[in-house]
Amino acid sequence: MPDPDESSPSSGLGDLFDHLPAAASSPHRAPESGDRPAPGSRRARREAQQQQPDAARASTTPDAAADGPDPSQPSPAEPGAPEIAAQNPVEESPLDAIFAPERHVRVPKRKRGRGCLIGLIIVLVVLGGMAAGGAWVYNTYQDKINDMMGWGEPKDYEPGQATGEALVTIKKGDTGSPVSTALFQAGVTKTDRVFYEYLLKENPGATFYPGVYKLQKKMTAAAALEALGDPETRMENTVRIAEGGTVASSLPRIVDGVGIPLDELEAAVADPAAYRVQAKSLEGWLFPAVYTFDPGVTADEVIQRMVDRTREALKKVGVPDADAQRVLTIASIIEREARTPDFTKVSRVIENRLDIGMKLEMDSTSQYGAGELHAGSSNTSENAQRQENDWNTYAIEGLPATPIANSSEAAIDAAMHPADGPWLFFVTVDPDNGTTIFSTTLQEHNNAIKKLGEWCRANGNPAYACKQ
Repeated sequence: MPDPDESSPSSGLGDLFDHLPAAASSPHRAPESGDRPAPGSRRARREAQQQQPDAARASTTPDAAADGPDPSQPSPAEPGAPEIAAQNPVEESPLDAIFAPERHVRVPKRKRGRGCLIGLIIVLVVLGGMAAGGAWVYNTYQDKINDMMGWGEPKDYEPGQATGEALVTIKKGDTGSPVSTALFQAGVTKTDRVFYEYLLKENPGATFYPGVYKLQKKMTAAAALEALGDPETRMENTVRIAEGGTVASSLPRIVDGVGIPLDELEAAVADPAAYRVQAKSLEGWLFPAVYTFDPGVTADEVIQRMVDRTREALKKVGVPDADAQRVLTIASIIEREARTPDFTKVSRVIENRLDIGMKLEMDSTSQYGAGELHAGSSNTSENAQRQENDWNTYAIEGLPATPIANSSEAAIDAAMHPADGPWLFFVTVDPDNGTTIFSTTLQEHNNAIKKLGEWCRANGNPAYACKQ
């Protein structure tokens, strides 16, 4: 039977390997004898496997060592001989190149030095910028972020904190929003909007009746709403005249609290001389307080009692009769421009400006002259500042023609006893908590105005405190 390895050229894939060209002979390799298989072929691998047992047996006989090196194996290089094989590598067949294992090539490690340092610096700069940006955003919008995340201080008082007494006036036609503001201003609720937000959620159709209500301070929104619906908290024939109010805003309160028709009250205040007041009007003479009247009281009796109460306050503070109108005028500006802790300092600003002939430029006076005092903003409109009238202290020198509002006893006392200081300017930089900065120079004042601008931007630019 013929040898399968020596079959004809048409015998299949094995013949393909048998007829591939052999690798070129090297002058340093022993010449091949006979028909030897091509290196890398199946035949070559089979013959190598068959020869391994024979070679193993031959290596165990003593003659194997005595016969010397196998002439078929390459002899070791002589000392000093050049490495010819390295210089003239043996050519490989195409299949040797295909099936040969991949050579490992050593790639030199890249040195880590300046590049890593620069990369680290860039990362630190980016992280630092992100941290600084995050800090600016949080500081600027801290209140809103805290509210959104639930981190801020609760807007409502806790149950059980209610204490003391607070009188709240509800005017005819008042709805949830102005009632919410009145409760906050009286110290009943913790924030200006907490009652209104609770009302929208729990009872948006609630009706409020005009009058004066006796509540407590530090009540929850829920407790305040319940109290306003209790007839026992409403005081009969009672009216509360507000600090900073005017004649025009006070008369409707009397109508709601006492029931006297508005036209009768307007006739009663038309002639100041009827109450021994030497002035153009009774503005500033209706003392802010809570009054309770007997049934059947007349309009003249109501007004007389309020004027008498003003005289009592003037006498208590030590105001001479001849200075009453001037003091009430300054006190009315103080009442409209400042909060109680700053009354005496605002009084000093007014006196300092008057002493050097500097215009007062008080927003409240120009608002009064333009009929915008109760427009709901602490800022003067351009229209009010440009009007020519006897109250616009942006245009006139000295004090306005009359008081502009009802003054509390504290404001009257501040007008008589201003604090010591060189201030010529002031501005409230946080309208929510009343923080006010007093300045001596215009540059200092302008810097303070920038702080108010920052507050306005951070709080949505509310109309009651910021220019629109």
